Amino acid sequence: MRYNWINQHQMMYSIVVMCRVLRVSTSGYYDARCRPASEQAHRRQRIHRDVQAVYDEHHGIYGSWKIAEVMAQRDELESVCRNTVARAMRELGLKSKVRRAFVPTTTRADPDKRPAANLLAQNFDAPAPNHKWVADITYLPTRAGWVYLAVVMDLFSRRIVGWAINDSLASALVSEALRMAIESRRPDGRHLMHHSDRGCQYTSDDYRKTLATLGITCSMSRTGCCYDNAAMERFFWSLKHEWTGHTSLADLHDARTSVFQYIELFYNRKRIHQALGYVSPEQYEADHAPAMKVA
Repeated sequence: MRYNWINQHQMMYSIVVMCRVLRVSTSGYYDARCRPASEQAHRRQRIHRDVQAVYDEHHGIYGSWKIAEVMAQRDELESVCRNTVARAMRELGLKSKVRRAFVPTTTRADPDKRPAANLLAQNFDAPAPNHKWVADITYLPTRAGWVYLAVVMDLFSRRIVGWAINDSLASALVSEALRMAIESRRPDGRHLMHHSDRGCQYTSDDYRKTLATLGITCSMSRTGCCYDNAAMERFFWSLKHEWTGHTSLADLHDARTSVFQYIELFYNRKRIHQALGYVSPEQYEADHAPAMKVA
C-alpha cells in the first residue's frame, strides 16, 4: 500500500523524500515497480472496482453488509465476506450515507373519533400478498414549505403499493394513496387487513366507509405506541435518511419527482431488505409467484 501511495503522489513529491518518510527503501520501491502484480494484488483491484460499482449503483446508501450481499448474488462480481468489503470501503474512503439509527416516532390519537381495535398486534408477517397492508403519513420539507406523503405498504413483501403526496393534510391525501393501492393490487377485501394510526384522516367517515365497502378489516395502533406500525415507520426512516435528507427539495413538484424515483425505481425494484433474505420487494414477489394466487 505504501508503494501504491508513492505511485499516486509521485507528481507532487520527490520519490526519495516519500520513501524516507514512509520508511521504505528507494531500491525496493523501483524493484516493486518492475515486478508484475501478484494475483492477490489483481484480486484486490477487482474487489475495489466491484465495491465502488455497487456503492455507486445504490446511490451511496449501502454499507458493507449489503454491498457484500449484492456481490455474493452476482456471478460477475467478486464474492467476499463483509469484513473484506469493509476494509475495501475504508481504503476507498467510502461511507454509507445512512449514519443514524432507526428510532420510531409517536403519533397522536384523535380524541373525537372512535378508533378501530389493534388487530395487527405488531405481527408484521403476512402469509401472502394483499393480506396485511399498513398505512401512514409523513412530512417532507421543501424550500416552498412542508409537503405530506401518504403511503400504503404490503407487509408480505414490504412493497409500497400506493402513495400520494400533496401540500395539504386533508383526508383526500390518504384516500388517493389507498385508491392507488386498490387499483394496482385488486385485492379480495375479505382476506385483507388495513392497519394505520388513529389520525383524523384514517378515522374519517369517508375513509372508513371505503374500507367497509370493500370488505377490508380495519385495524389501528394504540395511543402513543409507535411500535404498532413499526414497519411503516421504518420505511419513512429509510426514505428520509437514504434519500430526501441528502438533497434540498424545491417544491411539491420536485418532492413528487424525488419520491417517485425512490419508491418506484429504487425501493420497490432494487433495494434489498434483510427481512426478505436480501432481495428487493419486486424480486421477493417474483420468487413467491405461487403465493400471489392465494390472495
